Amino acid sequence: MAKTPIFDERAGQLMKVLVESYISDGQPVGSKALAEHSGLKVSAATVRNVMADLEKMGLIQSPHTSAGRIPTVQGYRVFVDSLLSVKRPDKLLLNQLASHIRDAEEQSRVLENVTDTLSGVTHLASLVVLPKKELLSLTQIEFIPLSNQRILVILVHSDNEVQNRVIQTEREYTVAQLLQMSNYLNHILAGKTVREACETLAQEMENTRQQMDEMMRSAIKMANYAFVDQREPKEEVMIRGETNLMQYEDIADMGQMRQLFEAFHEKQHILSILNQVSNADGVKLFIGNESRYQPLNDCSVVAAPYQIDGQTMGVLGVIGPTRMAYDKVIPIVDLTAKLLSSALNHEN
Repeated sequence: MAKTPIFDERAGQLMKVLVESYISDGQPVGSKALAEHSGLKVSAATVRNVMADLEKMGLIQSPHTSAGRIPTVQGYRVFVDSLLSVKRPDKLLLNQLASHIRDAEEQSRVLENVTDTLSGVTHLASLVVLPKKELLSLTQIEFIPLSNQRILVILVHSDNEVQNRVIQTEREYTVAQLLQMSNYLNHILAGKTVREACETLAQEMENTRQQMDEMMRSAIKMANYAFVDQREPKEEVMIRGETNLMQYEDIADMGQMRQLFEAFHEKQHILSILNQVSNADGVKLFIGNESRYQPLNDCSVVAAPYQIDGQTMGVLGVIGPTRMAYDKVIPIVDLTAKLLSSALNHEN
């Protein structure tokens, strides 16, 4: 739902046309051109008066080299919240997004395809925060004997991702014994997150210490070894299309670009920005210094959460110049998040 404009209809129309014109060609907009393209029957002098008012409100500003005006960060925010006319992606683009997501068999490949496709269709840098493993539930645990008292532990999560790890045991176990252990663990842990599984194992050890046989103790010990590096939340973000940003003059300064690429490499600050989108209802934007992260002062972040079984598992989005085509980018990000959620839920 659009917010109530902070100015009258005429000023709103002039502001809308000014921002759209600047986004389109990157040139400061003068009062004469604005009067001609606004669709309003107003003189250039009237437009100048309105532009002066908009400038006093902090919505537009004049570059040093031009008599025209360009939007400020606050101006972009008012434009996006109150004046933007969003364009629905065309059917060809919709099919392209859907097919790239649908064609992948494994979740990791789905996420790679989403990131690649998003950067490809927007010509911006794309980002996907990978699902938080501690929020996924376990569906199966298996033990396979190896040589020299080693056991291969196979963990299957609700996102169908399979994790393998090798643990060292104090003695040899037969296939039958390992099957008995995995059956026991699957009975008490299936459907639980890693954190819940660890709590269950601790409770199980405490409650049944007296009657617990050697098989149960060994099974719990092996499960604890298998979960040892999954207890603490680990978040990763996949980034593609960083070099797309080199084509935009707004952020083509080498110093700015270096800072931006260092931010992509370091990831942590970008991840913290994306995490603020986790509880958003749909698309959320950070325009310019709204991100409170200096390397992104000349950029905008457009992001949306994706879900599995109604629970937010991650965030996807794009980073580009503040002078981006918001009318096209916002619905693409929104649609991609919905398609990804649908694909992961179908897979699940």
